[in-house]
Amino acid sequence: MLFDKYTINRVLKNVLVQVFLMAVAAACLFPVLWMVRSSFMTNATIFVDPSLIPRELHPGNYAVAWTRGNFGMYFLNSILYTASVVMGIVLVSSLAAFAFSRLRFPGRDFLFYMFVAAMMIPLPGSFVPTFVLMNKLHLVNTRLGYILCMISVGLSLSIFLLKTFFDKMPADLEDAARIDGCNRLQIWWHVALPLAAPALAVIVIYNSLNVWNEYILATLLLSDNALMPLQRGLMVFNGAYQVDYPVLMAGLTMTAVPIIIVYIIMQKHIVKGLSSGAVGGLYDSA
Repeated sequence: MLFDKYTINRVLKNVLVQVFLMAVAAACLFPVLWMVRSSFMTNATIFVDPSLIPRELHPGNYAVAWTRGNFGMYFLNSILYTASVVMGIVLVSSLAAFAFSRLRFPGRDFLFYMFVAAMMIPLPGSFVPTFVLMNKLHLVNTRLGYILCMISVGLSLSIFLLKTFFDKMPADLEDAARIDGCNRLQIWWHVALPLAAPALAVIVIYNSLNVWNEYILATLLLSDNALMPLQRGLMVFNGAYQVDYPVLMAGLTMTAVPIIIVYIIMQKHIVKGLSSGAVGGLYDSA
């Protein structure tokens, strides 16, 4: 026989796995394709034309969404919030994780476990104390208050991921940096951060998604329409144009494109960062 029973079973299993994965991928991609397709149509054809590629394209829906719906303002707000929060999380979490990993001070383990335990608290569970604190600090309905709250949301997981990377950093590298005249901050900047690049990539993409898609906390803290991020503005936009589906689909497409681009650029680091950092760190600590 040209193929034995084992080879045939292995090929069949591989085929079934590939077919299943392709079906899952198609199920995930179809809503995105339908959204993009609908953004180039009109109300008269969006539910009538069954083709995936419209017969007539109407790119003017994007101009209407950007101008008449004030989508440009919401878009720029989300870019500002996302960039500020991600940079703040990377800076604070990397410094904190480096301190937890390389420094010895009283209560170090207790503080780290408190950060880990904070990951178990759902975001809605902290809404009341967060609002009370921001109100007492007079930061409600301010950009700074919203940015600080979003930074605190992403710190726990980011510190956990980075600490597992810094724990793996050989002590010889730190000693060599000290011999070259580096202080603690210089070791963090020139030695620790480059080694933790995969973890930093995971932190950037995870927190970018988190901030870009945030809606509930923005609704709680922000009431001025000029301060609203994209997702909150999208809901207001949806209420104003709930009948004009193509324009709404154009707004949704513009919302999804930037974060998809960020994910595509950094996707190769995600699995590497999670597997070599978080999973490895769990095994090391065990």
